[in-house]
Amino acid sequence: MGSILDRNVAPEVFGPDRTEAGKKFFDWINAGAGRLVVGGKLIKELASTKAGEWVKQAILSKRVKILDKAKVNTSVNKLQDEGGFKSDDPHIVALAQVSGARLLYSNDKKLQQDFKNKKLIDQPRGKVYSTISGGGKFEDSHKRLLRLKKKDLCGVPQ
Repeated sequence: MGSILDRNVAPEVFGPDRTEAGKKFFDWINAGAGRLVVGGKLIKELASTKAGEWVKQAILSKRVKILDKAKVNTSVNKLQDEGGFKSDDPHIVALAQVSGARLLYSNDKKLQQDFKNKKLIDQPRGKVYSTISGGGKFEDSHKRLLRLKKKDLCGVPQ
């Protein structure tokens, strides 16, 4: 299952003071039940966090899927030309479009709106894993997201 980790929650997943929800997400991707997708600008963003070393090792062991930078950048350029997004993260939306990943872990409300926007991400629609309201607790909504079937989280790349 394809998932994308926003830089703003990397400390919840990889930092020394991980949240309960962050630990569960890490266990999910580390065990291979979920697959983290990176590419373009996101690789640099995650490399500058505690996630950097894990991501490097996970790429080598094929637990993280790395996408072609040119394809992601082409999608970013198209998004910027067309507009219609609210966040300052078109590279995340583009990554979902190119990869087909449909689960985003982020606490950025504007990015969450973009990710759920049918005009930007569809077939299937984007799902958001977030700890904004829960204070980092692992909630029933998180459990449901980590149990989604592959068909629900891996769309047809656009």
